[in-house]
Amino acid sequence: MSTLYRYTVPVEETTWKFPASGEVAFTWDYDTRSDELLKLYSKGKKEQWDADQRIDWSIPVDPEDPMQMDDQVVPLYGTKIWDRLSEKQRVELRYHSQVFNLSQFLHGEQGALVCAARIVKDAPRIESKFYAATQVMDEARHVEAYRRLLTEKFKFVYPISAPLKALLEKALNDPRWDFTYLGMQVLIEGVALVAFQRIRDYSKNPLCQAVNAYVMQDEARHVAFGRLALRDYYPELTDAERREREDFVIEGSYHLRDRFNSPEMWERLGFDVREVMKELDGAEGQIRFRKRLFSRIVPTVRDIGLWSERVQKAYTDMGGIQYAKTDAQAMLDNDAKVAEDFDRRMKEGFSVPSK
Repeated sequence: MSTLYRYTVPVEETTWKFPASGEVAFTWDYDTRSDELLKLYSKGKKEQWDADQRIDWSIPVDPEDPMQMDDQVVPLYGTKIWDRLSEKQRVELRYHSQVFNLSQFLHGEQGALVCAARIVKDAPRIESKFYAATQVMDEARHVEAYRRLLTEKFKFVYPISAPLKALLEKALNDPRWDFTYLGMQVLIEGVALVAFQRIRDYSKNPLCQAVNAYVMQDEARHVAFGRLALRDYYPELTDAERREREDFVIEGSYHLRDRFNSPEMWERLGFDVREVMKELDGAEGQIRFRKRLFSRIVPTVRDIGLWSERVQKAYTDMGGIQYAKTDAQAMLDNDAKVAEDFDRRMKEGFSVPSK
């Protein structure tokens, strides 16, 4: 079906263009300096997959509740507004919430596709170019998978949220190569892993589970890529240069937290946005989710050396400081393992994975 009929804005508004900054970095030094990045590149080559073949797209979904997740994950659950909604309104909210989140996944993956292509162009070291090239293919596959999930199993697509759009534009407009890494590999990919994980682990629909599990397997490598590249580079920065990166991380983290406020969705559903925002701020489920959003980002930011008192205070204010000592690599390794378990379950006859 044409985008004209599926998108929630006029088709002429579905193209976003802006002049991005950056430079082209060729290197005639083909000596590699990072065995870890080369190993990651080798892994990226071996773990390429075909969305047509690995995912069983014939799996049906409930037309009113495709993901089949408990209501506890629905925004507004447990609030005064939720209590006064009719069952029809709850069905509508449940459905729109799923569509909105999947739509942001789709737009974020296209942003990642553009950012990965820029990293190939900008990265100063050959092994980084090698790995980023595999990520370009990964991100194209993710756009393909989420596009297919939305167009075949859902009724429409939401436009990109304002906070995600602002962060992508900022990451692509800065001429310094590492800002693209920081914006995409650390922040956007880091928070995406948490959102993907919630669907992977709590959806009762095997198709929705599988798409997110397989995307997460790739994203785990992408976050590792950003961590390895920036961990080597940031010790070389001056205090002033490091402060600029910290400002970007703090601002970007607030953008990502606010992206889940979804004012566009509430307006479309006819809610009073101010009332909704007030209720969401006190909703127990939403508070827990916002804190978990930073479970992947905080340990990576700490690991790459952007860990001043200012950064720590920001994550304390956002409720994510408790993840500072989390083993980021262990979580990424587990994402890969869970994806392999999904392959086995697909062959055996799908069942809900253990958490």
